[in-house]
Amino acid sequence: MKLSIISFTQKGAVLAKKIRDELTVKGNNCTAYCMPKYAEIPYLLPLNTTLSNWTSAAFENSDGLIFVSACGIAVRALAPHIKSKLTDPAVVVIDDCGRFAVSLLSGHMGGANTLAREIAGAVGAVPVISTATDNHHKFAVDLWAAENSLCLRDVQLAKEVSAALLDGKKVGFICDFPIDGSLPEGLCEDASLSLGICVTLDEKKKPFKNTLVLIPQSITVGIGCRKGASKEAIQTQLSACLAKEHISPLAIKEIASINIKAQEAGLLALCKEYDVPLKTYSASQLMEAKGTFSCSSFVKEQTGTDNVCERAALLASGGSLLVKKQCGKGVTIALAAANWRASFEECNT
Repeated sequence: MKLSIISFTQKGAVLAKKIRDELTVKGNNCTAYCMPKYAEIPYLLPLNTTLSNWTSAAFENSDGLIFVSACGIAVRALAPHIKSKLTDPAVVVIDDCGRFAVSLLSGHMGGANTLAREIAGAVGAVPVISTATDNHHKFAVDLWAAENSLCLRDVQLAKEVSAALLDGKKVGFICDFPIDGSLPEGLCEDASLSLGICVTLDEKKKPFKNTLVLIPQSITVGIGCRKGASKEAIQTQLSACLAKEHISPLAIKEIASINIKAQEAGLLALCKEYDVPLKTYSASQLMEAKGTFSCSSFVKEQTGTDNVCERAALLASGGSLLVKKQCGKGVTIALAAANWRASFEECNT
């Protein structure tokens, strides 16, 4: 995670450094700030702007914010920036004595509950978790979605699912993918229920009267295109392919192509719109992909590989080819799917 840490007192600065050091060792990208008069402490940066400005930038550019302060300071600083549990970063507050690490915002989807526990473990604090599903040991659909690369868009229905489980009611569960482990308490494969969860690539699939659709981000799009192909031309072909296969654009986790397309403006613009990375491979790497492909001698003459879209999709996904090459207007599209499974093993431990 990219984490931004802020402190205000001398004790807080010392604690901020300890948190920064411990979380960095665990692979996080941490930047810690303190009041200028405490900036002689190694690895701490002086806060040379207002708290409002710092919070605005950190909220926009970080996966998580850590306030070494009173909760009130954090709440007042954060208030203008809070938008949605789908997009807000994790926020944890810890007092400068290091006694309590409070998960303040985005406990599940943003990962603040987990972050609070990590901080508490690192500095000997008590993690403070207030989310009801955690405290009542109930299945938390938003946390499960975040941990399993599932796209959740209907926050209100997610709340209704959690409320039903907390009230001891049954919630339906339909999944188009293999399931590992047993369903958590409260979930059942009963399509007659009015409220349920559906894990599918097709966002229009609604087996329940009130269906919370969760979409695995498991699809790699392989793309080949003529030089100078516009984003619109590529997107038109991609949208047609997805619609034909009943696959939501929300399922796309990455786009893949040959390395000579790494700076192709249309491809880069498409990746930006879908907020996914572009993975590229050399012709020799593409030729190493194993499988049966739609080969073209012309493409091999031009690029050094007999197929770009299928081979790139397969290599990037590490899974299996789902849709073979689709052609149109100088663009080729193929889809590959990662071997995604619905895992409940950790939910039952």
